[in-house]
Amino acid sequence: MPMGPALDDLTAPLRLEGVAPGARVVAAMSGGVDSSVAAALLAHAGYEVVGITLQLYDHGAAVSRKGACCAGQDIYDAKRVADQLAIDHYVLDYEARFRTAVIEDFADSYLAGETPIPCVRCNERVKFGDLLGTARELGAAALATGHYVRRLEGSAGAELHRAVDPSRDQSYFLFATTGAQLDYLRFPLGHLEKRETRAIAERLGLGVAAKPDSQDICFVPSGRYAEVVEKLRPGAAEPGDIVHVDGRLLGRHEGLLHFTVGQRRGIGISESQVDGEPLYVVRLDPVRRRLVVGPRSALGIAAIRLGNVNWLAHQSPGDEGEAVEVKLRSAAAPVPARLWLDGGSGARVELAEPQLGVAPGQACVFYRGSRVLGGGWIRRDEAKAEAAA
Repeated sequence: MPMGPALDDLTAPLRLEGVAPGARVVAAMSGGVDSSVAAALLAHAGYEVVGITLQLYDHGAAVSRKGACCAGQDIYDAKRVADQLAIDHYVLDYEARFRTAVIEDFADSYLAGETPIPCVRCNERVKFGDLLGTARELGAAALATGHYVRRLEGSAGAELHRAVDPSRDQSYFLFATTGAQLDYLRFPLGHLEKRETRAIAERLGLGVAAKPDSQDICFVPSGRYAEVVEKLRPGAAEPGDIVHVDGRLLGRHEGLLHFTVGQRRGIGISESQVDGEPLYVVRLDPVRRRLVVGPRSALGIAAIRLGNVNWLAHQSPGDEGEAVEVKLRSAAAPVPARLWLDGGSGARVELAEPQLGVAPGQACVFYRGSRVLGGGWIRRDEAKAEAAA
């Protein structure tokens, strides 16, 4: 297939460090434009590419819905691209594993008063766990994905870095990637902007060039998370009290799974009932089924406890901690903080300034410049709320 100079310029940097020319590389192909272009770049560079698409769930409602991912249409799209690239392609049934490791965890997290991130769990437990093992069994020298993130060789080994395009960077969702996994993974799109990715797809005539990006959690095509949790955990939407942070009883709610920390709309309490101030969800108390609300100032968090920390740097912080930047949500900007590891799997983070809407179940990811140092899960029981300045 002919390649123009523009495409050659874009693919010129694609040489997988540590992977011999012509070696077998497994490409995770979701059926979207990103993973399709990643596979195409590998094939153009001369690697023996084997495309693998994971069937993660059977959800008829998602097959034809624009903006969904991992649906039946995506498997068909991935197969079409693989045929066009003349590469081997396999569809693997990971539905049972995905349900246990991701969907059930998603429901249980909501019941625990948390705001889960199933995409992190999917990367951690399925794509970079099971699929990586399959790639090794196939004799591949590396597993490549369409994530917008960079893997760079540092003085002490492989490092994870943010993508060149900050608007597409997905490093937040990959913080749980271990050093051993990072040694084997490759990310062909980390040096590209999204517009360049689509330009490559158009230049190659890939049928997915104009395909919309996935926007929803793949197994929640309706976007209504509470419905999925109630289906998985019947009776989960138990009513309870709505309580002000000062202790006043304000009303009743129809189930904590309808709320998340920082939420303002849909609480059901008139602003005029509480000193005329807008109310926000400050905390979820699943044990007593209480929804704790308060003014915006009550959302300020200055110190955070983390669990299940994954540390990617080769040197740990000392007794005085380490100055880092942290992201507390995927769309949030990094903010200055100081980090201490506890010697086990936990960590303590002190923020330079209190941050609003810090939700248990979300991730706190550590950065030094563009490099990802690691991250951990925000714990519900030990986050310290302090009034924002």
